[in-house]
Amino acid sequence: MELVTETVTLATPDGSMPAYQCRPAAEGSYPALVVVMEAFGLNPHIKKVAERFAGEGYATIAPDLYHRFGSPIVPYDDIQTAIGYLNQLRDGPVMAEIGAVLAHLRAQPFVGEAPVGITGFCMGGRVAFLAACHYPEIRAAVPFYGGGIAADSPKAPINQAEKIACPLLLFFGETDPLIPLEQVKRIEETLGRLGKRFELKVYPGAGHGFFCDERGAYHPEAARDAWTRAVAFLEAHLKRHGAAS
Repeated sequence: MELVTETVTLATPDGSMPAYQCRPAAEGSYPALVVVMEAFGLNPHIKKVAERFAGEGYATIAPDLYHRFGSPIVPYDDIQTAIGYLNQLRDGPVMAEIGAVLAHLRAQPFVGEAPVGITGFCMGGRVAFLAACHYPEIRAAVPFYGGGIAADSPKAPINQAEKIACPLLLFFGETDPLIPLEQVKRIEETLGRLGKRFELKVYPGAGHGFFCDERGAYHPEAARDAWTRAVAFLEAHLKRHGAAS
């Protein structure tokens, strides 16, 4: 599928934020998907993911949440630097930026009133979950190994889960050292108790970052299965409730 790709700039309370935007080249309106980056920045891998989803018939946009730091790209083997940037982010400003992304999408003729979903990886998985708590207009959320969703903290997104109005599909790795299985169990139990619509998949033998083929943790079987499930999930909750015209 031929795609249109471009970098756009969005106004936010914390300054101008670049975002990588992709969509099918054919005329029409498309369901939209926000793709939230890992802790390593808006790097080529996340842009490829945005393009891959666009190839499935979505208008995608990947915001650069590190614009406030000068838009650094952190190598995958420099975990400490990535954590340093991640720890400087605050939920309030980040949610305001997701709101700016949603408003931008609504203003685009190739989206308009079409359904909008969100996905994210690592840090972005947490942001995707939190955004589902904050924005009722989000129609589907697919967090990949979102760290800290159920951390032992009053600021953990799981404490706002009662606000979620959309279905969720959550992916985790069994051997992920950053997300203990106790936290995964808490997510499952909390969403179940609240009566939320969700699916949760834990991949045996997979660790943190299993979807990224540029990381040592890449787990091909888990990545393929997660992609298949994500595409089907988004098809059901975005396209079937507002297919491209």
